[in-house]
Amino acid sequence: MKIRLFIAAALAGWSIQASAQDFSGPSIGIQAGWNNTDVGLPKGKDGTPAIDQSTDAFVAGGFLAYDYEVVPHVVLGAQAEFNIAASDEFGASAAAASIRVNPKYAFDLTARVGYLVTPQTLLYVRGGYSNARVRTTATVDSKRISSSDNLDGWMIGGGAERLITDHISARLEYRYSDLGEGPSKFDRHQILVGAAYRF
Repeated sequence: MKIRLFIAAALAGWSIQASAQDFSGPSIGIQAGWNNTDVGLPKGKDGTPAIDQSTDAFVAGGFLAYDYEVVPHVVLGAQAEFNIAASDEFGASAAAASIRVNPKYAFDLTARVGYLVTPQTLLYVRGGYSNARVRTTATVDSKRISSSDNLDGWMIGGGAERLITDHISARLEYRYSDLGEGPSKFDRHQILVGAAYRF
């Protein structure tokens, strides 16, 4: 009799713990990983050289998110995030002119849809608005001119998120952002690992 009660209590406790693990609700988190910026800029009218360059950097940031399991196994969510990359400045030089481009920071506003392959594991795709704040410094005939611009574009990606405890989850995600306008190319690839605290 005591053994039966113990087994029943253990199963009840496991059931309560499993049901407590949930992807619905708000969360806050951090993320970091690899950032690749692939840029193609035409030659400037002032004589600054064209840029065709790809650079790798470390990136880190934070996010706020909200998820909701709309039907069994299907989760919809929204996320706002802010990221900064280290040592991602690039540029080009010519005889009497040079140009340097420094992506200062970026933020994204995205939505995601995911499928729970297990109660604790979510596979998802993500997409939405992407923005980068970029400072450009051009030097022509020893005269230096700097300007800061917002590059607007779109982002798409996907990944997997796993509940570690009732309140902590870990994720791995790839995303691609297109921030180029007109003849300019400004593409961003990222592979990020992250952790979230789920309220």
